[in-house]
This record gives sequence, C-alpha cells and structure tokens, in this order.
Amino acid sequence: MSLSKNRMKYIRSLELKKNRRSEHTFLAEGARLVGDLLGYLPCRFLIATKEWLSAHREPAAEEVIMVSEEELARASLLKSPQQVLAVFEQPRYTFTPAAVAQSLCLALDDVQDPGNLGTIVRLADWFGIEHIFCSPNTADIFNPKAIQATMGGIARVQVHYISLPEFITSLPAGTPVYGTFLDGENIYRQTLTAHGVLIMGNEGNGIGRNTERLIDNRLFIPSYPAERTTSESLNVAIATAVACAEFRRQASLNVKM
Repeated sequence: MSLSKNRMKYIRSLELKKNRRSEHTFLAEGARLVGDLLGYLPCRFLIATKEWLSAHREPAAEEVIMVSEEELARASLLKSPQQVLAVFEQPRYTFTPAAVAQSLCLALDDVQDPGNLGTIVRLADWFGIEHIFCSPNTADIFNPKAIQATMGGIARVQVHYISLPEFITSLPAGTPVYGTFLDGENIYRQTLTAHGVLIMGNEGNGIGRNTERLIDNRLFIPSYPAERTTSESLNVAIATAVACAEFRRQASLNVKM
C-alpha cells in the first residue's frame, strides 16, 4: 500500500493544534519514541521503511504502510526523518484530587515553550511523577515538538489541562503546595514532603498571582557560590529537574530512616 496524497496531507495537518484537537490524534516520529508509545496508546496508522518493519514484526497499529525513505521525508515534520512515523489517539484521563494529593505531582503555570513542556514530561517520567496539571495557556503537550521532547514519557505521565487555582482549591485540606520563586527559601534548607504539588511558572513571568496566593511553600534554587554574579534565572525545565531531584533525594532519605 502506497502513501496517498490525502494521507500525507493529514499527517502534516497535525502540526496545527486545531486539527489535533478536532481529530483527537497526535504525531510521533522516530524508532525509540514510536516504539515506546506503541505499547501504551492506540495507533491509528503507522508508516515506516522496509528496514524498520523488518525489525518490528506486526506493530500494534490499525494500519501499517511501508514507504521509501523519500516518501517518509515528504511526510515527516523533522529535518532528518527516522525510519518511522505514527499517528496515535490522544489519551483522555480523569483524576480524583484526593488520590493525586497522596503523591508528588507537578503543575505548570503558562509554560509556553513546547520543548520545555516535553522535557518536563520526560523529567516527570524519570522521577516517577505520574500527573502534571497545566494551566489552559500552557503549551499543547500534543504539539509535535513537545511530543518529541517527551522521549516516550507521554506514555506514562498523565497531563491534565485545568485552572490551577481551581485544582489547588479542590485538594484535601493540608496538602502541601510548593512553588519556585526568586525570593523563596533555599530549597536545600527546607524539609520537603514526598507528596503534594510543585508549581513551576512561565518562562518570563513566573507563577501568576492567582496561583501564587494559594502557595504556602515558596522555594528558591540558589546559585553557587551565593555572592557570585550569575545568570538571572534557570530555564524552567532545568529548574524542574533540580527541584524534583531534591524532593526525591529527601524522600529516599526518609525511607532509609
């Protein structure tokens, strides 16, 4: 079966959010990413080179199309196509505030860059964080750039879009709510819990006021040494990695004790 012009047009249409939303699908490219997702999410169709298909017998997809490298290059959104491209159904999740409050979860307040968002999903997957709550103005996780940056983490991390103030106020009383700020308390001198919500803000403006007023633990990641002139701030994905590492470090110490 060859790749039709309509199918190629459909693939490229998924670069736009309105089309992804109306179709409830998203695009993934590359052997590692597609391989990870095939075991978790329904695949509408997959196109791949003969070489990839020879190494992956009967991939779990509704439709499989073998294409030449030239055909794949014409359909791909990447500068360097990687043997396989697939269209998956967007997962739909529900959650219970009381349940998610029992573990550590992330919240993102208007993070704009798809690459940052995808990297944060990848970090969450690494640190065993199963839920990320995004404000409505946060970038779309199903943006092709975001999906590529997750490196398969989107298969295991549930991403929800919701008003963050609404989400925070729905949590059980006493749930720890953390946020990162330039005027916060040194994260390495604070006692961090193994559960609660860690909020990360917009790349330029930080955490919005409506969300900030609901945060009761203000954290700061210090530079080193403190008196040295340095960059104004950390990239939001890097800051998320540093903060998550400290939460997990303290949690592991508590387990050993």
